[in-house]
Amino acid sequence: MSEEKHQHVVPYRVYVIILIALLILTFSSVGITSIELGEYTVAAALIFAVIKSFLVLTYFMHLKYDKLYIRVMVGFVFALFLVVIIITFLDYLFRT
Repeated sequence: MSEEKHQHVVPYRVYVIILIALLILTFSSVGITSIELGEYTVAAALIFAVIKSFLVLTYFMHLKYDKLYIRVMVGFVFALFLVVIIITFLDYLFRT
């Protein structure tokens, strides 16, 4: 019984590019707090957080090379998280 393990060799250049993108997004999410966006400040910070988590999941956790059912499960978790965030914002918006 031979078990084949598929290893994906990712060049260091890709990791460096993702690292630089994560650093830029981190500094941008910190910098957005100094810009007056009113009620959209939290939404903008959440958008930065979603983009950063997508990059980490895709490249550093190798989700890009995983099986389809694992990607579907992660997508379901993100969808559930999005629903919880939307319900929270709706509760905050219509609170009297």
